[in-house]
Amino acid sequence: MIDNRNLILAVVLSLAILIGFQYLVVDPQQQFAEQQAAQQIPPTAGQGEIPLPGATTEPLPPGAETAAAPDVSAAMSREAALEQGPRVRIETPVLSGSIALRGAQLDDLILTRYHETIADDSPEIDLLSPVSTAKPYYAYFRWSSGDRTLELPDSATLWQADSRTLTSDRPVTLTWTNSQGVRFEQVISLDEGYMFTVTQRVFNEGSATVALSPFGLISRTGHPDVLGFYILHEGLIGVFDETLEEKDYDELEDSGTIQHSTTGGWLGITDKYWLVALIPDQQKAVHARFVHSAGTNPGKYQSDFLYDAVSVPPGRSLENTSRLFAGAKEVHRLDGYQEELGIVRFDRAVDFGWFYFLTKPFFYMLHYFAEKLGNFGLSILLVTVIIKLVFFPLANKSYRAMAKMKKLQPEMVRLKERFGEDKQRLNQEMMTLYKKEGANPMSGCLPIVVQIPVFFALYKVLFVTIEMRHAPFYGWIQDLSAPDPTSVLNGFGLLPWEIGDIGLLAILNIGVWPIAMGLTMVLQHRLNPQPTDPVQAKVFLMMPIVFTFLLAQFPAGLVIYWTWNNLLSIVQQMVIMKRAGVPIGRGGGSQPRHTRQPEPKKEADTSKRQDQPEVETDSNTSQGQPESEPRMDGKPSKRQRRAKAKRDGKASKRHRRSGAETDLR
Repeated sequence: MIDNRNLILAVVLSLAILIGFQYLVVDPQQQFAEQQAAQQIPPTAGQGEIPLPGATTEPLPPGAETAAAPDVSAAMSREAALEQGPRVRIETPVLSGSIALRGAQLDDLILTRYHETIADDSPEIDLLSPVSTAKPYYAYFRWSSGDRTLELPDSATLWQADSRTLTSDRPVTLTWTNSQGVRFEQVISLDEGYMFTVTQRVFNEGSATVALSPFGLISRTGHPDVLGFYILHEGLIGVFDETLEEKDYDELEDSGTIQHSTTGGWLGITDKYWLVALIPDQQKAVHARFVHSAGTNPGKYQSDFLYDAVSVPPGRSLENTSRLFAGAKEVHRLDGYQEELGIVRFDRAVDFGWFYFLTKPFFYMLHYFAEKLGNFGLSILLVTVIIKLVFFPLANKSYRAMAKMKKLQPEMVRLKERFGEDKQRLNQEMMTLYKKEGANPMSGCLPIVVQIPVFFALYKVLFVTIEMRHAPFYGWIQDLSAPDPTSVLNGFGLLPWEIGDIGLLAILNIGVWPIAMGLTMVLQHRLNPQPTDPVQAKVFLMMPIVFTFLLAQFPAGLVIYWTWNNLLSIVQQMVIMKRAGVPIGRGGGSQPRHTRQPEPKKEADTSKRQDQPEVETDSNTSQGQPESEPRMDGKPSKRQRRAKAKRDGKASKRHRRSGAETDLR
């Protein structure tokens, strides 16, 4: 039997399996991996260092560096590490931190507009950390050369700064001169956002020609804490020759080194909300790498690029300008850098996913209305109404089809009772009924299928964009990107205890909004035509309960969207059913609670069409009016008695007519 509910069931169950696999299998595995990583010891000096860009595989001479190895055997606190040497402070409206003059490393960066939690005393986000800490994360720009006799600045080099503070309107120039008369300079400037511009200059004041290759590098020690969601990329990321490439930490561990040659583009390391990325000169060719250090404990992950070598004769100079982005992945800011600086596909740092063409417009819409209304939650409600209006024709078609199918429900039940054992005959009779009444079981399917990408696109917006992070709604919802904080286990906050980590029992942590969403699903279920198959009916009856538990762990913004969307759908469906004359609720089209006994065969006209049983319908059924349900005491209802009397009267007339014809003969 062709039934649109089968397809809907398949889609819903597929979604449930994917989400259930994520929460029941992937997340526990990820938590175990994080616990294992937390037990690993900090790195010690010289452990499996990554060669610098342009370095050869030959043994290095004494004193040559590899990749900024820690100079202590035990991890220090952040505060202690920052006291180890002179620094240039960073002060802007959105950033604070410092640059270490020893090594000219950007290894101390704090995002002042963002906090770890929504608590008032929550610490700010520490994005970069010094080498001597437990998990170093830093970036720097230097030079490489094939000439082993040339002195180059390294991690031990102490640079001189012309200013003690770097601000958005005051750049800093770092200078160091080697014993061979070659002077190195780095001019570091910072805009009002998260973009550093580094101009590397070399002045050859010696007597010999030097060949140099400028490079940039980002290094991260230890496997970061990642969410592990299949819809979110966290790890190494880059755009090479206009092609986006994403590599998870595990993938890089398996590969070791991934190399690209490209003109333009960018590369770096991304978290869910934060990004550290190198942006070379978009007009010059570079050699780019993703590298993982094998055999270290914990491992190191590195992104770097290297320009081609350029010879600098005595009395001449060399200049290269590169950039470093280190901050929050704010969509409008990334778009601005992409447009102003010509950075290819820089907006793809935000993982908008396969439905990019839908996800990003949804974000712009949500962001626009949030600015106008002053609340992202209200913006979600308004955008939901707009989406409903856009899909209004398709939704109307779907609900009309459902209303027509519900009107035919009693007749479908009778056909199933007559031909339940003969599936082929049942299908034939069902198709005949559909054709006669002008009903199409599949007409309600297409609108639902079309709206699935819209749902996933909106889910991506709520899940991956930092603009939604810690965005409040009303009441107890102070973070739309986090699950509903209330719980049925403590009476939704009325009982005096907190719900901590309770393992798998966390699935019972159901808040107010997930429960409201489940109730709206129950109401929708009562409005839809019920499956004639008892198994399908039980499955559909369980779906609101299953989804209530599943969505309890989803972002509150998504649950609010789903609840509001369900309410709008219920109102729309009730209006259509009322206009179609279909009773609202189970009574108009539900399966009868009893099994209808087949009526005895009539003896009259037995010679006619004996091989084709007659499908009887009373006048009410032929006019599209559903037969009323039986009374609770088992006796026929008033409408059933009238219909039976009418049928008996017609049979009596046929019998008298047949008798009169016999007398005439």
